[in-house]
Amino acid sequence: MVDDLNKACEVLRKGGVILYPTDTIWGLGCDATSEEAVKRVYEIKRRSDSKSMLTLLDSPNRLDRYVDDLPEIAFNLIECADKPLTIIYSGAKNLAPNLIAADGSVGIRITHEAFSQQLCRQFGKPVVSTSANFSGEPAPSNFSEINDEIFRFVDYVVNYRRDEKEKSKPSSIISLDKNGLIKIIRE
Repeated sequence: MVDDLNKACEVLRKGGVILYPTDTIWGLGCDATSEEAVKRVYEIKRRSDSKSMLTLLDSPNRLDRYVDDLPEIAFNLIECADKPLTIIYSGAKNLAPNLIAADGSVGIRITHEAFSQQLCRQFGKPVVSTSANFSGEPAPSNFSEINDEIFRFVDYVVNYRRDEKEKSKPSSIISLDKNGLIKIIRE
């Protein structure tokens, strides 16, 4: 895993795109603070940049770097979640402008999966995480289901966890406004 982490971080630092395992499904990832890198992910997915992508962080302690007026309840929700939880926060900041939704919000998930958590920690910035598929196609539930064409467009494919056959699922999604109002998007 160490070689994969080092190589993935090197690619991210150069503005590249990686294909990597997360706490949910395999994802396309890039530096979430780089407008050009985010643009490349949209292009790879053949997706309009009006459809938001989420970012991964390794710790809730980093949230205030990327969210203004962070509601205290966010920490409780993250701590109590029994499965991966993406929270859509208003007041996104310090992220690539094309990653932030028109209303100023961004989806962030604190990852607890070994590789993606260590990747975010070692890289020191949030990493984009969007399903490794072309827009309109089903999201792959494991590495073996990724469309072979995707591999041609990424700069690095992580080796770690490729052999797993377990079907993974996407995260739960909630929206949380600066006043702490919660709206369930996907259970």
